[in-house]
Amino acid sequence: MTTDTPHATAGRPADTAALVAAIGARFERLPLCRWHVTVRLIIGAVTFFEAFDQLLIAYALPELRAAWHLSTGQTTSLITVGSVGMLAGALLSGRLADRIGRVKVIAACIALSGVCSLLLTLCSSPGPFMALRFVQGLAIGGEVPVAATFIAEITRAHKRGRFVLLYELVFPAGLTACAVLAWWLMPLLGWRWMFGLAAIPGVLCVLVVRCVPESPRWLADHGRHEEALATMASIETKVEKITGEPLPQPAPAAPVARESHARSGLRELLTGRYRKRTLVVCALWFCGYFVNYGISSWLPTIYGSRFHLDLSDALLYSTVTSCAGFLGCLVVALTVDRIGRRHTVTWCLGGAALCLLLLGLFAGGSASSVLIWTSLSAVFFFGANICLYLYTPELFPTRIRALGTSLGGAVNRLGVILGPIVVGAVYAGGALGTVFVTLAVVALVGSLTAGVAAEETSGRQLEDVAP
Repeated sequence: MTTDTPHATAGRPADTAALVAAIGARFERLPLCRWHVTVRLIIGAVTFFEAFDQLLIAYALPELRAAWHLSTGQTTSLITVGSVGMLAGALLSGRLADRIGRVKVIAACIALSGVCSLLLTLCSSPGPFMALRFVQGLAIGGEVPVAATFIAEITRAHKRGRFVLLYELVFPAGLTACAVLAWWLMPLLGWRWMFGLAAIPGVLCVLVVRCVPESPRWLADHGRHEEALATMASIETKVEKITGEPLPQPAPAAPVARESHARSGLRELLTGRYRKRTLVVCALWFCGYFVNYGISSWLPTIYGSRFHLDLSDALLYSTVTSCAGFLGCLVVALTVDRIGRRHTVTWCLGGAALCLLLLGLFAGGSASSVLIWTSLSAVFFFGANICLYLYTPELFPTRIRALGTSLGGAVNRLGVILGPIVVGAVYAGGALGTVFVTLAVVALVGSLTAGVAAEETSGRQLEDVAP
């Protein structure tokens, strides 16, 4: 096996910066193969079911509202409490993942989420239900950005967008699967069975621990040189065995020192070259998810209360919108390396803004028109949001990559929380058209932010983008 690099010919590089650069160069010479796909499938399965758990509350809500006689305020609280937990979980998990490792955090999150789903089936009143949804939110909010960080760290620059986003498709796929199963099973079995089914994937934590290696980039950055080299060599051996060919020599890798004032943690994210990146991606996360959950959380309720659709039809209409969003994600995954990250987010949020504006001004008078225009807008805002899971980890160095990605995830939770609250407040006043115009304005702000201030990262090695 060919593993020599300018930094490894003498055995083990003593300098962390040199080893980080060498590990990056060794990943760059790995051809995409079954090893990458296997790891992507395992982590993807975890993310799929976290997405399922996240959206399940929206489809259980009509039944819970009737069974527990919830007011509009209580309904909004039931929607948002999980998002508050996700916000806290994202902040906590990013820091933990940068300190103790990516794989440990991912495994712990899926286990906790599964336990919470099981306990939710036993709830008989809103109080315990909301408490468990908060704890489950900690797990969901923690797993998703850390998983995105991990996948980015095991992928080379060439066609990284396509590879990462084909993995990230599991998240909207989980949302879509939740919508389809809820439409089919909720009227037959009720919400308790749905949460019971959502508890089963908690056993995936064992598979993650046993089959997924820790990120060699993270090991190297934390001074665990022997483990980093051993893990990298193990990955290379598996790739060579799968491809049946020796690996090429890695390109020379010059270590890049961090800025003299830089410190790992939140302070580094808000100083120097990373401050603008942090502020821009936080704005994009907020706008994209404000629009996404402002729509998706209330659609079943809007169809039922405004247009008097029965539960089955309301869930079916909402499912169509989720499926349209999944289509948008697929298109972005296949085109993002050619179009670029900045242009993708700019045009997707702009397209969403246009669709929602037209809906709010001209087409909100029937359930079918709401279905058509929200589905068209979902193609765009789902596409923009999935691109952020690719784009954000690329902007930050290994030492703060999980924290930077999780900070974006935390800010998106602000959007997830405030979107349904704002929609609920406007909708309570009876102004459905104003709801969609408001969401269009937020999407337009995101589009302009990306177009003016976002930095392009397509085709660049992680260590070059963020030293």
